[in-house]
Amino acid sequence: MIRISIVLVSLIYLLGSCRATKKIQSAIVKKDSVVVAIPPINNGREDSIAFIKENFNQIQKNRIDFTTFSAKMDVDYDDPDGKKMDVNAQIRMYKDSIIWVSITAILGIEGLRAYITTDSVKVLDKQNKIYIARSVAYLQEITALPLNLSSLQDLLIGNPVFLDSNIISYSKSSNSVSLHGISDLFKMLITIGEPDNLLQSSKLDDLDEQRNRTSYLTYSDYENKKGVPFSKKRTITVSEKKKLGIKLNFKQYEFNETLSFPFNVPKNYKYD
Repeated sequence: MIRISIVLVSLIYLLGSCRATKKIQSAIVKKDSVVVAIPPINNGREDSIAFIKENFNQIQKNRIDFTTFSAKMDVDYDDPDGKKMDVNAQIRMYKDSIIWVSITAILGIEGLRAYITTDSVKVLDKQNKIYIARSVAYLQEITALPLNLSSLQDLLIGNPVFLDSNIISYSKSSNSVSLHGISDLFKMLITIGEPDNLLQSSKLDDLDEQRNRTSYLTYSDYENKKGVPFSKKRTITVSEKKKLGIKLNFKQYEFNETLSFPFNVPKNYKYD
């Protein structure tokens, strides 16, 4: 697969970013934050649980629901070897059904087109005239996680990924609240702003002791012109032995319009 396809694969791979070398409570919490664990029974426990529940519900309330979604964005990619790539991407999605991606680079020439469904991943390498077809298990192979189409759509639309309701503590600063939790796969740190309750960042650490990775996602530049708060600027960072990063800058986006998802394999393409 050509180098431009790394951008697409990285969007998938970054969802599998895991476990930092620092404990979650100390990795990103701001200096002026106060961490509050759920206290024992009869010692403020009910107030803490109510506070956590209220803020967790706010995160869920701000989840973006959609039938279709389309967007154009600039993608800045820094690979672990220090190489940089700037490309343009178009995304079209039909909820729980399709993710369609087109990536262009120099002179606006399309280099890659991808078509992801609930059971398959298909890629057209237009520069090398190669067609790649894999089962959806390919997502799990490159990330070692039980990824599905829904998880990828959450990442692209700006919803928190792998969010679990098992919150064990929280921390507060002057303008944000962070919820600390544990799921079957991750330690989680989800931060929302105050008083807008909008997602600011999400950190996932793998519970697997054999992994040494962490992912950190940030969300900024919100606007609400489409009836939902949408983050137009995102960063996705993976730290392991080396660091990999992607910046997404959404230039245009639309919800719930009629979309097409063209994906035809030319006869002269080689099959991989």
